[in-house]
Amino acid sequence: MSRLDTENLLLNSNSAKKLFYDYAEGMPIFDYHNHLNPKDIAINRQFDNLTEIWLEGDHYKWRAMRWLGVNEELITGSASPEEKFIAWAGCVPRLVGNPLYHWTHLELARYFGVQERLTSGNAREIWETCNEQLKSPSLRAGGILDKFKVKVACTTDDPLDSLEFHRAIRENGELTTIVAPAFRPDRVLDLTHPDFTSYVETLGSTADQAVDTYQELLEALQKRIQYFHDHGCRLSDHGFGSFPYEPAGEKEVADIYGKAISGLSITPLEERKYRTHTLLKLGEMYHAMGWTMQLHIGAIRNNNARMFAKIGKDSGYDSIMDFHLAESLNGFLSRLDSSDQLPQTIVYSLYSSHYEMLATTIGNFQAAGVEGKLQLGSAWWFHDQKEGMLKQLTALSSMGLISTFVGMLTDSRSFMSFPRHEYFRRVLCRLFGDWIKEGEVPADYDYIGAIIQDICYLNAERYFQIR
Repeated sequence: MSRLDTENLLLNSNSAKKLFYDYAEGMPIFDYHNHLNPKDIAINRQFDNLTEIWLEGDHYKWRAMRWLGVNEELITGSASPEEKFIAWAGCVPRLVGNPLYHWTHLELARYFGVQERLTSGNAREIWETCNEQLKSPSLRAGGILDKFKVKVACTTDDPLDSLEFHRAIRENGELTTIVAPAFRPDRVLDLTHPDFTSYVETLGSTADQAVDTYQELLEALQKRIQYFHDHGCRLSDHGFGSFPYEPAGEKEVADIYGKAISGLSITPLEERKYRTHTLLKLGEMYHAMGWTMQLHIGAIRNNNARMFAKIGKDSGYDSIMDFHLAESLNGFLSRLDSSDQLPQTIVYSLYSSHYEMLATTIGNFQAAGVEGKLQLGSAWWFHDQKEGMLKQLTALSSMGLISTFVGMLTDSRSFMSFPRHEYFRRVLCRLFGDWIKEGEVPADYDYIGAIIQDICYLNAERYFQIR
């Protein structure tokens, strides 16, 4: 059986190969947005089997298995780990054209040295081979970070988090990777959530701060931001479907907050006013702390009501929202910029038709002192594959400056996802290789290679200033 050529994968020219192998491949990783569990890193988790490290929590694979009609018992149900892996292996040959096909074989090759294509025929042999290798210290959580030269990994953390595991990682001092938290206050903005009142009360208790009034809520948030900052946090993150921008005065928002914590019904307009004003206040706090604000926009979540009731959220039933964004995003950024309180900001959209609009929008608010202060976020979620990446990179280069781009991230819960950086670097070198081949940029490899290295790692190191 022929194997997938993971050495030349996506590198369609000699220029692309030279750029990748001479400049991109050896660069460290700055993974500034992921969903890794810091406890796993703190305890240097050893994974028991390939399903545990590779399939658990991976909704990309779950969606593909459902598409092929696999019984849910073999995906998220009570089937044994081996049975789940065998079911996944049987799906892999049918994945051609989907990024999972490339990711799967890159991951097997880079973690375990397995060069064969995964099928149901060799699944048990690969299962046994990889499970044996998982006993090695190099494939424990800390060993993986070291193996892939991950210099910085930023997890995603609720304001209520004690950050005890981040503290333990830092105090242990054995890990060469900097593991930093990122502040994700989505629940604070979700005014109509049934548990909103209990959540903000817990926030107040955590901050040792009353939250009976809107001003007190802001004070509690400021205390948690300071706490996160003291634990190495330099980024925030926010997730939205559509993006709200409905300006309102402080008193009106305070009244809306009072209604919400009293259990009174909130209108959609009131919710938008609260979310807008609170996000603006948070943006001002981030600017004061020197943080970067990330805005992840455009996911419509938990769309299958039957499966949501059965297995809960984050189970692979999310998709892309289509909507207009330009007016609200420009208004929001302009409001913060008008008082010179716009923080460094990265804007991601799950709707790829926004890329050109986003590239021109962030160009409106660049500023002296920081290269690429506002960033068009990397091709995200459904788009972190060849076509999505090329579309994002092309929009950024055509309407902005690709040379200032802070590059790729995993956005993953899995310790098996670091080859996504390699995948991105291959696509990046393919793009620049095509430009060289077409005579659009000079075949000066040291010059172009330095730009490649900036995008792969160095721009992020300079931009985020995480030490």
